[in-house]
Amino acid sequence: MQMSKGVEWAVHACALLAPLGAGRGLSLSALAEYHGIPAPYMAKQMQLLSRAGIVSTSRGKTGGYALAKKPVEVSLWDIKRAIDGGEPAFRCTEIRQQGPCAASRDACKTPCAIAAAFAKAEQAFREILRATKLSSILADVSGHADIQHMTDMMAWYDGNVTELPKATG
Repeated sequence: MQMSKGVEWAVHACALLAPLGAGRGLSLSALAEYHGIPAPYMAKQMQLLSRAGIVSTSRGKTGGYALAKKPVEVSLWDIKRAIDGGEPAFRCTEIRQQGPCAASRDACKTPCAIAAAFAKAEQAFREILRATKLSSILADVSGHADIQHMTDMMAWYDGNVTELPKATG
């Protein structure tokens, strides 16, 4: 099942935001720079994540993005759905009712075996994404990263993480 690049970018952005803790965030430019993508592309993904309630945003000189939920509360399905939507990947067009040997509409009262197989695969795909939380991704990454990479990341965080403005109202 094909997903847009935006899903990958969004998951990586959420993974960067997850360890920051309350009141801390990253600017759009920092998120785009870290992933080597243009800021307008990153902005689109962050806007969709914000609309879905996965990240929060603050404006101003030290503004930026933060996770709006705990990493254990965010699944890969939440992120995928925020970016690409929740429509099924396969849409049956009842092709069996077309062509020289077309089945009649009355003969097609149940889903065809092809549509049923795709629906079963889609259900399994969604269940796995729902069960995979951002927290488990972080644990896996930190358990497999080499020390130099982790050191480089910590130095990058030190230069880019900001204290977000306090919410008013």
